[in-house]
Amino acid sequence: MTRPRYRVGEMAWNAWGDPGQARILSDSVRQLITQVLSVSAEAPAPVPESELSLAPSALPEAAHAALVTVVGPEHVLTDPESRIRHTGGKSTPDLLRRRAGDVSRAPDAVVRPATHQQVEELLAACAWHQVAVVPFGGGTSVVGGVEPLRGGFDSLVSLDLRRMDRLAGLDTESGTATLEAGLRTPEAEELLNAQGLTLGHFPQSFEYATIGGYAATRSSGQASAGYGRFDDMVTGLRVATPRGTLDLGRAPASAAGPDLRQLFLGSEGTFGVITEVTVRVRELPEERRDEAWSFPDFGSGIAAVRRLAQSGTLPTAMRVSDETETFVNAAVAGSPAPKGCLAVVGYEGTARQNGERRAAVDAVLREYGASPLGEETAQAWRRSRFSGPYLRDALLDTGVLTETLETAAAWSRLVPLREQVMGALTESLGQDGPDPVVFCHLSHAYPTGASLYFTVAADAGAEPEARWRAAKRKASEAIAASGATITHHHAVGIDHRPWMEAEIGPLGVEVLTAVKKTVDPVGVLNPGKLIPTLS
Repeated sequence: MTRPRYRVGEMAWNAWGDPGQARILSDSVRQLITQVLSVSAEAPAPVPESELSLAPSALPEAAHAALVTVVGPEHVLTDPESRIRHTGGKSTPDLLRRRAGDVSRAPDAVVRPATHQQVEELLAACAWHQVAVVPFGGGTSVVGGVEPLRGGFDSLVSLDLRRMDRLAGLDTESGTATLEAGLRTPEAEELLNAQGLTLGHFPQSFEYATIGGYAATRSSGQASAGYGRFDDMVTGLRVATPRGTLDLGRAPASAAGPDLRQLFLGSEGTFGVITEVTVRVRELPEERRDEAWSFPDFGSGIAAVRRLAQSGTLPTAMRVSDETETFVNAAVAGSPAPKGCLAVVGYEGTARQNGERRAAVDAVLREYGASPLGEETAQAWRRSRFSGPYLRDALLDTGVLTETLETAAAWSRLVPLREQVMGALTESLGQDGPDPVVFCHLSHAYPTGASLYFTVAADAGAEPEARWRAAKRKASEAIAASGATITHHHAVGIDHRPWMEAEIGPLGVEVLTAVKKTVDPVGVLNPGKLIPTLS
């Protein structure tokens, strides 16, 4: 139907985002960080791309010829640059390996289909030739979801969906749009905004993540309270598998057995490749308004958000930072930190809707001791929203290990969960050096519970990847033991896979395994992700 005029650029091969937007820390911020964390040494300089050692492609000639037959020779890429840029996602371990020059897991080829039929034919060819396939959208995974694991196969291709970037259909009467999976969100918003519409999905990966990736990982954005999680927006899916096509979702609601859309939402490319997503869209809001408030403590902020969620009066977006995150974010921005805990509140809608909702929300916030800080602090947060990941690269340059993790739990478990996770991270990272800085915010709320998002900064030491792996393991064990979910919106990938059995039980693992064997009997789709081996 329509393709975007605006095109998102490609990300750096060993860092987040546009190399031209790389963050440079001021001397004062650098000094503060290194002093607080007792950093032992600056990180080694990243290995230049020109010095990387890449193994020759192991894709058999017969398989290469079969792929070329489907998409043409110009879309089966085996050059080093293409392969290197598809060597996994953007977690801190991913970046540490690439900065050290390790591209040993690079795919043997990058294949770029343009249509659903081409995807279906490519999957059939890969199954026939026993070539592993890793679907690749924006490459923003932070849990190893696009890591090129071969799973026992001799060769692997990265299936880059970037050419599938159309607004394929629009039903304004029903309020739905059908988007191809390779559309990145700025491009999707451009196409929808031209029709006076918006998807309303704005995660921190907004600039680079894709529509198909959101569906495959059950993404959640900053305005989830107003627009819903991405899986809430999905009304239909088209999925290609090695055995054929599934078209799912016929009506706004159905009693025709279990909803198979839910089986593929969150399936992370292990059951099939999502090629089209039909989503609910909204009219562009007449007004957007952001405000900042300060709570006396994090507990008061949690209580206020719970009250709003359970009374149905949540604003479009709401985020409450704990005391440490409030201080750290202000210090990095070079601005004075408010007392207590910063809360950012956002409203989208008509001026009348926003006014009515603000009155209801303000009353609750004041009841729990919050004080208004005005709009500028909140607007500054929104302006810097998508630049946060660039800070991680700047910190890695200074010898600081920084990473995030998230979870969700019932309201009654939220406070002890926070204490247990922060304790696990502090104990693990502090056992052979100074204590790390660990902070947290609440950013997605529901009537029965909420999500907590943790950020860690610590001295990288001599083996930063091993240090983080050990700390993440301890934190994940604490999450599983507390009865919380191992992931609220980062998906499973490799990192959370060991705890999936605890999450869904051994019978649940058998169910996923049976589905995998049905739609992908050879097992070529995204090996080593999502589904654990039963203990």
